[in-house]
Amino acid sequence: QVQVVESGGGLVQPGGSLRLSCAASGSIFSINAMGWYRQAPGKQRELVAAITSGGNTNYADSVKGRFTISRDNAKNTVYLQMNSLKYEDTAVYYCNADLRKSSGSYTTYRYWGQGTQVTVSS
Repeated sequence: QVQVVESGGGLVQPGGSLRLSCAASGSIFSINAMGWYRQAPGKQRELVAAITSGGNTNYADSVKGRFTISRDNAKNTVYLQMNSLKYEDTAVYYCNADLRKSSGSYTTYRYWGQGTQVTVSS
């Protein structure tokens, strides 16, 4: 069994900062990419940022220069530092992990967390 758990969401004023954390645990052999997605009311889920096990990153244009993704491979944890938050950043933020469960198989599974609410409001 694998669990992916996010934390760190909340209410913040425009221009403020939040740091999200996401930890994967359970039957994990290795984790390839980890990422953050978000879904605002009435909109589709969209990629915010992703990071490979080697540290290569990818960001949505809307968050470049404001958000930073990082990970601690030893802890199977990924972080999202969000600065200069805007009203339009309000959404439920979901973490995912693409992982292998055993050394005997190269099959990769994607697991999702339950989501954490980020609300930017004055």
